[in-house]
Amino acid sequence: MEIIIRGKNLPVTDALKQYIEKRLSKIERYLEGVDEVQVNLSVNRDSHIVEVTIPLNGYLLRGEEATGDMYGSVDLVVEKLEKQIEKYKTKLARKLKNGTLKELVAGNLEEDTPEPKLIRTKRFPIKPMPVEEAILQMNLLGHNFFVFSNAETEEVNVLYRRRDGNYGLIEPEY
Repeated sequence: MEIIIRGKNLPVTDALKQYIEKRLSKIERYLEGVDEVQVNLSVNRDSHIVEVTIPLNGYLLRGEEATGDMYGSVDLVVEKLEKQIEKYKTKLARKLKNGTLKELVAGNLEEDTPEPKLIRTKRFPIKPMPVEEAILQMNLLGHNFFVFSNAETEEVNVLYRRRDGNYGLIEPEY
């Protein structure tokens, strides 16, 4: 498994790189078939942000943590990823009921967490609009995301508010 570490607004020292590799090796045994893990480090004022992205069998495990200390952020994001992996393995074991899979993950399952359920479906008309208008609509509604038809691309897009206060735009590829 290759760990790709990138730093934004900070140099990635050998000590930091070794620490990240050591902490991620803790979860490596759960990640069979994963070729690479992407780690993005950044500093924004007094906040040390660690983002880890792991593609896993069609799923995307992603953890992000921000603290006043880069090493503390690394520790918290690894804990978050461990919980995500545990949920993933539990769901996989429930879906596939063959004995081989149960033997592989039996020691790592926690069966007492209930499976989340879809509790609401919402239908609404989508009006073509530019991204700027979608931002206004989302803010007027007080939501963290907004689904709309992008007037420029004539595609359905999802606009969302990021933790840093900026916006993100999801443009699906067909």
